[in-house]
Amino acid sequence: MSITVERKNALIKDYATKSGDTGSPEVQVAILTERIANLTEHFKTHVKDNHSRRGLLKLVSQRRQLLDYVKRRDEARYKSLIERLGIRR
Repeated sequence: MSITVERKNALIKDYATKSGDTGSPEVQVAILTERIANLTEHFKTHVKDNHSRRGLLKLVSQRRQLLDYVKRRDEARYKSLIERLGIRR
């Protein structure tokens, strides 16, 4: 259900804006998207897991806030980010 260290490092490498960048909104949104996808798969087999569902809703809300921040700062970065991640908006 959680992200492996290798997968997280790959996401950081792919979405970093400069070397050593682990905290930019792009990286954070990419990591949250991966965690959301993993939880979504989890719920296909564990339908009644409502405690984890609450965590999923928190992750989705956190990702939404970060995406809104990126959209306010730079619309082009926002559009390229949601296109790369395949997020519909």
